[in-house]
Amino acid sequence: MTEQDYLAQRQAVLAEAELDTRAVRAGQVRTAEGEHAEPIFMTSSYVFASAAEAAARFSGEQAGNVYSRYTNPTVRTFEERIAALEGAEMGVATASGMAAILSTCMALLQSGDHIVCSRSVFGTTTVLLTKYLAKLGIDATFVSPIDVQQWRDVIRPNTKMLLLETPSNPLSEIADIRALADVAHQHNAWLVVDNCFCTPALQQPLALGADIVVHSATKYLDGQGRAVGGAVVGRREQMNEVLGFIRTAGPSMSPFNAWVFLKGLETLRLRMTAHSASALALATWLQEQAGVKKVYYSGLPDHPQHALAASQQKAFGGVLSFEVGSDKDAAWRFIDATRLVSITANLGDAKTTIVHPATTTHGRLSPEQRQQAGIADNLIRVSVGLEDIEDLRKDMQRGLGAL
Repeated sequence: MTEQDYLAQRQAVLAEAELDTRAVRAGQVRTAEGEHAEPIFMTSSYVFASAAEAAARFSGEQAGNVYSRYTNPTVRTFEERIAALEGAEMGVATASGMAAILSTCMALLQSGDHIVCSRSVFGTTTVLLTKYLAKLGIDATFVSPIDVQQWRDVIRPNTKMLLLETPSNPLSEIADIRALADVAHQHNAWLVVDNCFCTPALQQPLALGADIVVHSATKYLDGQGRAVGGAVVGRREQMNEVLGFIRTAGPSMSPFNAWVFLKGLETLRLRMTAHSASALALATWLQEQAGVKKVYYSGLPDHPQHALAASQQKAFGGVLSFEVGSDKDAAWRFIDATRLVSITANLGDAKTTIVHPATTTHGRLSPEQRQQAGIADNLIRVSVGLEDIEDLRKDMQRGLGAL
């Protein structure tokens, strides 16, 4: 059997494999060294056999590596693996999650285009749209993620993209992906879903009708807070445009970070299952505490979109938020009284993190924007890690004792 025959058969086997298998195996092509683990190709450039081969590679006539800004074997393995997990034709790696969103918009939009965006997105996404893309003549309208009619009402003839996070950050609002995909396609627009909070282990937006999925690989895809990166996946036609932007503008993922993310993907479903179980247990406990005014977590039966979340997700994720007291001072006292969890804005880590969204992740928004997004001054966000749930309850009790 030739090597090409073997690789073709292996590809066919992986195409039919379950998610856990693809998370461990997809995308890897062994070198002549016969390595079992994926190697890190720490090189900026590649040597060609001749001037003619160099010309063919640069022109795209011949497939192969050219320059690590946009072709690197380790990065390519990560791209193929995340695409396989999301059920996409192609993936493109980026330097960060925000680079993934920027690259998608820059590659597919032009001056005069219009975006409809959920008002419940990461604060920096809002700033990107309203401050920077607006300079290029790309307009954005913000609507409720859960009111499909609002999305329909603001569609314009020049609307090219619908953009959302689900679950939302930090209030766990659940958007109806299938319904919004229908709205987008009725108006010849793309639906772009940030799948950072669920990952493909819990939710696959493309299977629900979305066109493009973006990720901050920094979060759960890594899972241990080690590296910064992002990814965009979707149909090959659009992804080639995104890759073209990466090639030109350079928001590229490093080979080392790609290797870190590959190691994270190997345990993705196991971690997401554990995060989700602990988050549900903690949210249920917090809901019973006298000092907690309200808990936001779609896994709770009384969450307004609990049934929708259960229908399009395999579990409810590891992020929850809750309100304490009546102002920022109460939230800060709670946070400062904890001793086990980490006060940091990152999420998706094996270590539980706690943060005050109004002054950190959403601090660049105006008070009016925060109010529209439901980010109250007394709101606290927790990304539940992999510690013992009883230890997390004890630490939250320390916070409650400071109120």
